[in-house]
Amino acid sequence: MSIEFDPKGKFFTDIITKEAVSALVQTTTHLLRGYIHVRHEARLKDELDLDEPFLAITDAKILSADGQTVLYQTNFVAVQRRRIVWVIAENDLVRQSETK
Repeated sequence: MSIEFDPKGKFFTDIITKEAVSALVQTTTHLLRGYIHVRHEARLKDELDLDEPFLAITDAKILSADGQTVLYQTNFVAVQRRRIVWVIAENDLVRQSETK
């Protein structure tokens, strides 16, 4: 890792700071629950819009189509972006029973 300083004391490093966002990801075949890592001060949508073929999800649970059964659990999974149908940040999630 290298760290460089400019004359005003600002530093630059090779490391990109990211924030883990808990999310639900619906693909064409499965529902996933895990963390998507978003660059500091960026939106989840900004991470989804990157021109990379795969989206990394950590601490992932791959659920059955109905979302009730955990089929697989892994520290890391790479999901093909073109297979993603929708993504919801869990802190934005409101269950239908909570709105009544």
